[in-house]
Amino acid sequence: MTLSYRPGDSLAHRLDPRSKLAFQVAFALAAFAHTTPRGLLALTALVLAVLVGSGLSVRRALAEYRFVFPFLLAGPLFSAATLGPPWVRWQAALDTALASYRVVLVLLVSAAYLRTTPVRDSRAAIQRLVPGKTGRLLGTGVGFVFRFLPVLQADLRRIRDASAARLGDQQSLVARMRRVGISGLARALSRADRFALALRARCFAWNPTLPPLTLSRADVPVFAASLALLAWAVV
Repeated sequence: MTLSYRPGDSLAHRLDPRSKLAFQVAFALAAFAHTTPRGLLALTALVLAVLVGSGLSVRRALAEYRFVFPFLLAGPLFSAATLGPPWVRWQAALDTALASYRVVLVLLVSAAYLRTTPVRDSRAAIQRLVPGKTGRLLGTGVGFVFRFLPVLQADLRRIRDASAARLGDQQSLVARMRRVGISGLARALSRADRFALALRARCFAWNPTLPPLTLSRADVPVFAASLALLAWAVV
């Protein structure tokens, strides 16, 4: 499983990408505006509803972002540690843990969007929301990232498996991270060169014919929820 679109018949698959983008922005603003336990609890319930509506399980969505968790867990630990008495600052650790948790919620909503939205639809939505060259640049960049990220994830997974097959998993954590990081960076640069060559060979167009987008009645509750989240973030 990778962070990429999978066809399906869930409610989120039938929504317009513009309404889903609006919901993502409003949700992120609400998550960063309300970091209290009560606010995060309400957003957690909303995230569960989003995942159910997109046909994506919590376990699989969390597995997608497992590489981010060490950094999110390190934040509270570094915030809590001090070089003198009282040695541990519990309140700072709690505040940082809540901040890390809101990042997890935003990532889960993003996973639901990536799973239910084709790349071409995302590009079309961005270019319609942001007109002109800026919109074309943003749409093209988002399309490249959505297509390139699963490939890089697969490369890292193959590098890790190949290293483990050669008993690399018996080395220290630093050695394993250095091996996977250096090999992954070299593979990413190589793929970037081949990608640029392929774009030139296929006469890449900055303004291709994009798929039509149509709002339906199902998008109305999503826009209403986005406005409610935006109002909640401002209040």
